[in-house]
Amino acid sequence: MIKVIAIGDLHADFAKLWRALKHSFAAGEDLMPTDPLVRGTYRVVLMGDLVHPKLLADYRKLTGLEDYDPNNPDHLRMAARAQIRELHRIKRFQEAANGHVTILMGNHDHAAVHGTFVLGNATLEHKEFHPELGGVEFPEDLKAWFDTFPSQINLYGVNFAHVGPVPWLQSYDEMFYNGREAKEWWLYNADYVERMGHRFGVYGHTVMKNGILIKDKLALIDALDQDQYLELILSDDRLDWEIVQIPSAGAAIG
Repeated sequence: MIKVIAIGDLHADFAKLWRALKHSFAAGEDLMPTDPLVRGTYRVVLMGDLVHPKLLADYRKLTGLEDYDPNNPDHLRMAARAQIRELHRIKRFQEAANGHVTILMGNHDHAAVHGTFVLGNATLEHKEFHPELGGVEFPEDLKAWFDTFPSQINLYGVNFAHVGPVPWLQSYDEMFYNGREAKEWWLYNADYVERMGHRFGVYGHTVMKNGILIKDKLALIDALDQDQYLELILSDDRLDWEIVQIPSAGAAIG
């Protein structure tokens, strides 16, 4: 039997990630794995999208620039450096966890490594890892690390993936971005989970503005900005889950 700490899309909210990991007793005050995590009693699954803050306000918080301009090369370099520094901290944490921390490949992670698409929306584009647009090249050591991220992992029949359980929702190509299924599959095809042979599924990618959603045999957990993550107790004959609230900064842990 294991406890799984599943944390939704990060989008460079590093401080909240560490609060969640410390609250779950997966990380200590030194930001290194605890004994239960090293032993494998606990497992941590990060749902991906480590990079690219979601909002302009998040870039301001990350860089400390109140006038952050996503078209200013100096500002882009500051945003890139801040993320690179914290990504190395997560990498160190994972490497010390004896294989018990899984980071899934999100579409934003894939874009940072391969640079094929400039992601964003009508009001904010993520250019900090695009040198041709004023950003910086994603570091080679982090590219190599990101390339080790799996598209999915299965634990005791529970599927964890960034978007969904089927192959076409795990390939970040032009078709992925041109369609709506990546955001809506769970509304109309929630049975993908069972059809792929899983007893339950845990996914990110679709923002849950009202917090983590448990629907049928799946959980949608892109709710870090709602201060939530999911804990599961798993064994061959057990599947229990709990939505956990992340303490605010400065709150006592325990």
